[in-house]
Amino acid sequence: MSKILIVDDAAFMRMMIKEILNKNGFEVVGEAADGVQAVEKYKELSPDLVTMDITMPEMDGITALKEIKQMDSNSKVIMCSAMGQQAMVIDAIQAGAKDFIVKPFQAERVLEAVSKTLG
Repeated sequence: MSKILIVDDAAFMRMMIKEILNKNGFEVVGEAADGVQAVEKYKELSPDLVTMDITMPEMDGITALKEIKQMDSNSKVIMCSAMGQQAMVIDAIQAGAKDFIVKPFQAERVLEAVSKTLG
């Protein structure tokens, strides 16, 4: 079973993704509310996949993505963005993100991105 770390500063967003993933047989092993926590949790949990919000306090998702990529070049990270953040999404893909999902989340799109990224 694939282990997933969910990163978003909004608790209800984390809950939404967690529900979609749990219902479809994925295991959510941890949650983080900002980029600093995301990097710490990644070290601690070694998840198979991370869903990473872009806009967060302390450390944004793109900076956290870069730190995780430095630690583990094989890490799999899917970015989550609000509408209108296309430029940031491009930055994230260049920094090594595997895919992105746009809020508000659609279950099918979340599952498609996760399944495709885990291959």
